[in-house]
Amino acid sequence: MSDVKKMKIKYVTDKKGKKTEVILKVEDFEELLEDLQDITVVAERRNEQTILHKDVIKDLKQNGVI
Repeated sequence: MSDVKKMKIKYVTDKKGKKTEVILKVEDFEELLEDLQDITVVAERRNEQTILHKDVIKDLKQNGVI
């Protein structure tokens, strides 16, 4: 997960000093995108039924995965 406090964020401002854009290192931007994707997946799966670990292992063994 990205540590925004460690990022070197630069702002572009208009003539009134209002922040209008952000400048980030490409690596920081990509990390933020990855975090956003992870959060999206969690939100989409929030209501899915949970499966017990022992049942997952049992299923994997039955299907020859492990």
